[in-house]
Amino acid sequence: MRLDEEQEELRASVRALLQRHSGDAAWRPLAGQIGAAGLAVPEEYGGAGGGAVEVHVVMEELGRALSPVPYLGSAVLAVRALLASGDPAACADLLPDLAAGTSVAALAWAESGSWTPAAVRARATPSSGGWRLTGTKDHVLDGTRADVLLVAARTPAGPSLFAVRPDAPGVRHEETVPMDTTRPQSRLLLADAPARLVGTDGDAGRVLTEVLDHACTALAAEQVGAAARCLELTVAYAGQRVQFGRPIGSFQAVKHRLADAYVRVESARSAALGAAFAAAGPTPSPDLPRLAASAKSICSEAFSEVAAETVQLHGGIGITWEHDAHRYFKRAHATTHLFGPPHHHRTRLAELLGLDPDPAPHLP
Repeated sequence: MRLDEEQEELRASVRALLQRHSGDAAWRPLAGQIGAAGLAVPEEYGGAGGGAVEVHVVMEELGRALSPVPYLGSAVLAVRALLASGDPAACADLLPDLAAGTSVAALAWAESGSWTPAAVRARATPSSGGWRLTGTKDHVLDGTRADVLLVAARTPAGPSLFAVRPDAPGVRHEETVPMDTTRPQSRLLLADAPARLVGTDGDAGRVLTEVLDHACTALAAEQVGAAARCLELTVAYAGQRVQFGRPIGSFQAVKHRLADAYVRVESARSAALGAAFAAAGPTPSPDLPRLAASAKSICSEAFSEVAAETVQLHGGIGITWEHDAHRYFKRAHATTHLFGPPHHHRTRLAELLGLDPDPAPHLP
């Protein structure tokens, strides 16, 4: 599995842009000049008609730069939810602006730290001409800057997806302070908030399951990009930092640790690419749920381990506010738990393979 020439050119363009524009200032040129916000949007809705591999390329570069732009929440989660809903009216209404980057959407689905459809407890009740939502949503990515909210709530038919205006009555955001301050999150509180149904009533379980696979696939790419950058920074520092009259990178123990980090990064890269290729195309591979769960578990642990090595091998400077090492470490911790921790996805993988996820110990 290799990227083609166009995908490598996309990588180079995104990396060059992120070097010129830092922080939130990168979003407008990223969407306008490169068209990144619309990569996964079909051409009929104003997008580029790309897929998960192109998203992988962008996410890897965003992870490398620890960029705070709302790409994951809007261009991945919200776009995939709209497409999976099969609602042509909602897609025609919302996707063109999302593809252009002139609008940002947030998908509000997690409750009590769980991203599974079964965890949805927010209630939706019919009202004249629409629905009313009541409940609380956690870990809403870029919720405070979203122009539209896509909210999962439960009706008598089951979990369903709704579009909610962020300025509607009964909608309130609570700012949270996550460990990783480069990725804004909020808590969404709904109190009889007006909403309109997106897709089919009771179909959000299927939609969110599909979104979870794409979310894990995209996040794995980001983790690989960030872990690779950690390794680059550490190798460079090991060649510059002198101890006992020689660069610390010349010591055998340091070489071993850097070699182990390299193996972790490359193993994670293979897992992430495997999931991205499985998710590509109009019809994802039947292996996608298995590969996405594997990628999320493998890449989360690899990033955490490499980021920890980055801090340790940088010594005292690695824990200073001015150095980027601690920022990567915090991103690693946050992404490990985003969309479910590794053990959750290993359990999911075991279930997909028909294995006992938690076998009892064998007693003689």
